[in-house]
Amino acid sequence: MQIYDSATMSKREFVPQQKGRVKLYVCGPTVYDDAHLGHARSALVFDLLVRVLEADGNSVVYARNITDIDDKIIKKSQELSIDIAELTDKYIDRYHKELAELNIKKPSLEPRATESLEAMYKLIQTLIDKDHAYVAKSGDVYFDTKSDSRYLSLSKRVQDDDDRQARVQSSEFKKNSTDFALWKAVNDESVSFESPFSQGRPGWHTECSAMIAEHFCDDTEYMVDIHGGGADLLFPHHENEAAQSRCSSNKELAAYWMHNGFVNINNQKMSKSLNNSFFLKDALRDYSGEVLRFYLLTTHYRASFNFTTLDLDASKKRLDKLYRLKKRVFGAVSKESESAFTTKVLNALKDDLNTSKALSYIDEMIHDINDKLDKNSKDKAAKREAVTNMEFVSKVLGFGAENPYRYFQHGIDAVVVEQIEQLIERRNEAKKLKNFALSDSIRDEITALGARIMDTPLGTFWEK
Repeated sequence: MQIYDSATMSKREFVPQQKGRVKLYVCGPTVYDDAHLGHARSALVFDLLVRVLEADGNSVVYARNITDIDDKIIKKSQELSIDIAELTDKYIDRYHKELAELNIKKPSLEPRATESLEAMYKLIQTLIDKDHAYVAKSGDVYFDTKSDSRYLSLSKRVQDDDDRQARVQSSEFKKNSTDFALWKAVNDESVSFESPFSQGRPGWHTECSAMIAEHFCDDTEYMVDIHGGGADLLFPHHENEAAQSRCSSNKELAAYWMHNGFVNINNQKMSKSLNNSFFLKDALRDYSGEVLRFYLLTTHYRASFNFTTLDLDASKKRLDKLYRLKKRVFGAVSKESESAFTTKVLNALKDDLNTSKALSYIDEMIHDINDKLDKNSKDKAAKREAVTNMEFVSKVLGFGAENPYRYFQHGIDAVVVEQIEQLIERRNEAKKLKNFALSDSIRDEITALGARIMDTPLGTFWEK
């Protein structure tokens, strides 16, 4: 398997430190608002990575953190006059539900910042003891960037005294302008915690290093095999994480660094300041999670993704072709565990998650199977081949598992769906009683609602 490593800016062969076992850590959301497409894309990229690693014979221990204490969270809770825990629990629950709609599986571990304070205190104290951090007169604790000879080796930035890191305010108590806060003293009535250093809150970068030390502490050379997140986290967040972990443990944090590209909306970078953040819930209102998942996979994970409804509609039509084939082979059973097709797709994905090539193989497979069935609609071998291939696609790429008739019902008013389902139940009862006149009459009612029903060995299904 080949992975593009952000630290070396090159594609490298991926070799886990422990054969067959991969340790993966990914930076998760700060939960003060609904998840946007950027959150969805990052979660999807690393969900795909886990699936590919597992398909290649590895077990994966995957941790994705949740930042549930932050200045933005405190500000939002004050604006809404609700408790912080109530606020964060609400957005965490929504985040989980929306990712589930995209068929993104839960990670092995999901540590929260508020549950990891002791691990943070331990990390900070170790850095103080090793002269890599200092307690300022203000009660803040800063990391001394000058004490780390490898600082900025990840992001390849050039450090100077005038450098001002994003999210880090200049302070008269710092030794160097580039030093960053491990712990922030708080002297007002806002949310704070009693620590060995002062009453306050953890710095943003502290939690990830502490969580990794807590959950991935073993004898391997690197703390984790892969550390991932959005490209916007490379500096300062990941740079500072790497420095903290290196100086506290005498180990490099990760053997490989992976970063997914930005999300643009109609060719504009998505950002709060431009007021064009596209919430995931809005996309899911008009499209199924599976359609959105497929669309987000059409662009390579390292490239910027340009979201437009025009491209989304075109992407849906491409996925529709897979489900039309699934309808043609509905009820057939897979006989093989793998095929030439599954090998090609997996090899494409093992090449730094080359989804474009993998999707092109799927397009070819759909065309070839349809061609075989056009020549012989009862070709059992072709049907088994199709089912085998689609089961693999569902397992590794995470789409194509839905009942094909259900898939084509998306977008129909829920009241109409319920009405059709009730009519089908009545028709089935009429058929059991051999009341075929009533059965035909009910079929006409269903047709009048704009639906067509199909009686199959697996039951009665309908579509628009």
